[in-house]
Amino acid sequence: MKAVVFHGIGDIRLDDVQEPKIEQPTDAIVRLTSSAICGTDLHMIRGSMSGMQPGTILGHEGVGVVEEVGPAVRNLKAGERVVIPSTIACGYCSYCRAGYYSQCDNANPNGSRAGTAFFGGPKSTGPFHGLQAEYARVPYANIGLTKIPEEVDDDQAILLSDIFPTGWFGADMAEIKPGDAVLVLGCGPVGLFAIQSALMMDAGQVFAVDHHDSRLDVARELGAECINFDREDPVEAVMSTTGGIGVDRVIDAVGVDANPPESGPAADKAREREEMFRQQAQMVSSQAKPEGELWKPGQAPSQALLWAMKCIAKAGTLSVIGVYPETVRFFPWGQAMMMNLTVKAGNCPHRRYIPDLMRMVASGAVDPAEILSHRLPLDSVIEAYEKFDLREPGWVKVELRAA
Repeated sequence: MKAVVFHGIGDIRLDDVQEPKIEQPTDAIVRLTSSAICGTDLHMIRGSMSGMQPGTILGHEGVGVVEEVGPAVRNLKAGERVVIPSTIACGYCSYCRAGYYSQCDNANPNGSRAGTAFFGGPKSTGPFHGLQAEYARVPYANIGLTKIPEEVDDDQAILLSDIFPTGWFGADMAEIKPGDAVLVLGCGPVGLFAIQSALMMDAGQVFAVDHHDSRLDVARELGAECINFDREDPVEAVMSTTGGIGVDRVIDAVGVDANPPESGPAADKAREREEMFRQQAQMVSSQAKPEGELWKPGQAPSQALLWAMKCIAKAGTLSVIGVYPETVRFFPWGQAMMMNLTVKAGNCPHRRYIPDLMRMVASGAVDPAEILSHRLPLDSVIEAYEKFDLREPGWVKVELRAA
């Protein structure tokens, strides 16, 4: 079968690999009809998230048709359409039963303290082969796989595999209440769903910060007040618009691959931190191998956090869903303590949210496919990765369709 395979930092290929087989009684084999490219994939290709093993199939978003199930999978049968959650969970440990599927005690073979297990990730997450392929083995299929009703098509379902639940999770962790002022940092796909989720939770005002006009245009269509950080200082814009109070909730949907402003009033402040950013980038991405502008890690790893802390109101809540690898050692804890902030961060427990979000989509309450910008065959994946990595105008979310 064809699959997108990691060969090294900056080196991914569409290879012919062996088809997966049932290995455990709770496994299922799924024929992928749709997968997608995520910003988290870029972290690993750029070297911002270390520990990737050559030969690992990439991708953690998938929709498909069940081909075969193990003897302990009693709720699924061949031929059913399913969405595959990005994170893997057993369903029966105390964490899964409490809804913390991303902290499952049993899914990660590195041990109960190893953290989240997910498809297509580094050694510390399993590793498990990913979903940018024609077929995939899904562990604990009886718990993870969610059936797709006829009312939901693949374009909608693929966004329920990861980014819509992750955006909702970010808004949920932020403890958004009706009328709250909310700031979302980053208008990539997850940030856009965080904006949509905040508005669905009746936020009174949502600010969106990015510097890619095509992404800000989508955020504006969703209802956000948009700030281009290459034209405005986001801190000044937020504080002036909120009467100097700041926002009640901040969602960091950027993470470690943040970049500093290149122009405008915020650029001078960023240049004052240039040496600090350089040291942070070296700490995080020492093995990076950029090829010109391709596979280039972010040059200001703590930029989103700095803006978050400047924009948040006293006693506010900071929700971090942008990826920060374990190599990160920076956070302004003193400032957070002096402001009585609540700080929450984590990997989305997808299985907790997918069923409810699926019902919302099936009812027509929301159409996540509005976020999709490109639908391409798997054979075009390398070109798609490059354009997505360069953040070319209009490349917001890429769906990969089976031939």
